[in-house]
Amino acid sequence: MKRQTITAGFIKTICWDNNIIVDWASGFKYFLDGNKKQFGEHYAYCFDSAISSPNGEYAFIYKKLGTKGILLKNGEMLREIDRPYYCADAYEYPAIIVEFENRSYLIHCPIAYNQLDFEDIETGEIITNTKDRRPDDRFYSSLEISLDGAYLMSKGWVWHPLFEVGVFNIKNCIDKPELLDSPQYRPNVGVEICTASFIDNDNIIIGSSDEVFNDDIIEKLPPEHISVWNFKTNQLSKPIKVKEKFGNLFAIDNTKVWDLFCFPKIIDIITGEILEQNNEVNSGMQQAPIIADTADFPSIIFNRQTKQVAIKAIERIEILTP
Repeated sequence: MKRQTITAGFIKTICWDNNIIVDWASGFKYFLDGNKKQFGEHYAYCFDSAISSPNGEYAFIYKKLGTKGILLKNGEMLREIDRPYYCADAYEYPAIIVEFENRSYLIHCPIAYNQLDFEDIETGEIITNTKDRRPDDRFYSSLEISLDGAYLMSKGWVWHPLFEVGVFNIKNCIDKPELLDSPQYRPNVGVEICTASFIDNDNIIIGSSDEVFNDDIIEKLPPEHISVWNFKTNQLSKPIKVKEKFGNLFAIDNTKVWDLFCFPKIIDIITGEILEQNNEVNSGMQQAPIIADTADFPSIIFNRQTKQVAIKAIERIEILTP
């Protein structure tokens, strides 16, 4: 694992744009050669997170444990965005940008905490807010799009709380918005799923916590294990016990994942062994979307093209390459 540290000054948000790190809230770009460039506005609010569209034209900056965000186009504000207040101070703001049939959509929960919607970024039209919607009582969070752009994954939770993973077919949901009311794909396991990451267009690495809700089927995925879930066939690989406590996982390939609990590690998902680690870099304590406080949870972004991880620290960015 290779480590690089970039001096960043007063940095608010981090977001990958190819191999450049962009702070959309402060209006700076940070290059991997150590140079930086100012390009846009500084937004005077406590924004601490950002996402961008695949083509880099649009961005959404927001407060991770808040209700407020701003949509940007080429760094300039389009409009403000809000989510419902209910439990917003406890779990990560659900938001991601997807491109579908030459349109860009912000996927988020503008109407109700339990209702996922697609909002046309240019027009502001919420195209999935139809009269037929009857959303289940669940909280969506930590949204992720499959590599081919066809599927949406939520790593959220249901009350009491219990962490779960659900996947949606994006085209089907746009054609028939009521399909967004409950995930079409969920792993059939008896433990809560606290972390997940797309490996490819069919397979997702999932990790369980120590919380069991169905003893009859925990052999499929025991507590504190990882497994590869083919969500299209609903098949699980042999569960593997990781050698140390793990948190947020990001898939590198079909044999290795990043684990960012406490400090960066690369895990062999076939054996559970820790292949590499760097305990000099603080990567926070996050294991699930409920965090309640951002003090011990630094912003972490994953570059799916280069497999690099970037971590926002005080006046610097730590970049790790597998």
